Amino acid sequence: MRRERVVVLALDRVYPFELGIPSRILGAADGRYEVLTCSVDGRPVRTNADFGVTVEHGPEALATADTVVIAPVAPSHLADEVSDDVLAALALIRPGTRIVSICTGAFVLAAAGLLDGRRATTHWQVADRFRHMFPRVDLDPDVLFVDDHPFLTSAGAASGVDICLHLVRKDHGSRLANSVARRCVVPPFRDGGQAQYIEQPVPEQGAASTAATRAWALERLDEPLTLADLSGHARMSQRTFARRFHDEVGLSPGRWLIQQRVVRARHLLESSDLTVDQIAGRVGFATGASLRQHLNAAIGVSPQAYRRTFQTAR
Repeated sequence: MRRERVVVLALDRVYPFELGIPSRILGAADGRYEVLTCSVDGRPVRTNADFGVTVEHGPEALATADTVVIAPVAPSHLADEVSDDVLAALALIRPGTRIVSICTGAFVLAAAGLLDGRRATTHWQVADRFRHMFPRVDLDPDVLFVDDHPFLTSAGAASGVDICLHLVRKDHGSRLANSVARRCVVPPFRDGGQAQYIEQPVPEQGAASTAATRAWALERLDEPLTLADLSGHARMSQRTFARRFHDEVGLSPGRWLIQQRVVRARHLLESSDLTVDQIAGRVGFATGASLRQHLNAAIGVSPQAYRRTFQTAR
């Protein structure tokens, strides 16, 4: 079995948490990936914390990569241009190589002109700054990550975990991605289109949460759940439930249900031989045509094309 080589580029004032995400997540994928870390000159790199990191490789490692990950740097070190040594390092990346940025790593790609005319995202707190500096990039600051192959960009911190799990799903299917998530004790799947910033992720003291109802609904996705069903289970009025649900999740109950049904359908397309109509029934879509419509809206492909992709990966 060939191992895919992933090379993580650490730049000056890198965030150490995000720098370690690719090695932690992809390194838990049953040996499918080899993760290396490099700097632009092979020397130790300062972090935004009170310690530095020593890397084992110089920029020549980028020329051997199947996937390159640009780790984020502190906002104080963001600029609309990249230094000559960074440009020289990026020039070593082979054409067609998959390139991923975590958080402010998107600034590096944009400053090098690699994201012009492409859709991308970054941390919501620096989104206005990004848009001002790089008007040629189609920035979507409201999502967790964007896959505009061969460039993938993600938002802050934990979305680096999401995008690495997304890579595992794309390359090897949801079964391995779920296994990796369990080993790392992280959520197995957060859709890239999920809201990046949620105003009130934790209920106010004394306020009832919708978490139990969400868990209840996930066990009944094949049923025609309504807002009345959900609010009734939570013992709230429909208006209160809908408001609290959106505060906690960042989505309306209806949109969240569709998202979860699409997630379940994707898993069944990857791991079973059920027909599209059978899968639609199991996840709560009225018809196969409804499943096709929602899957296409979510990821831009038909169920048949999606299944073929993962059958090929397996």
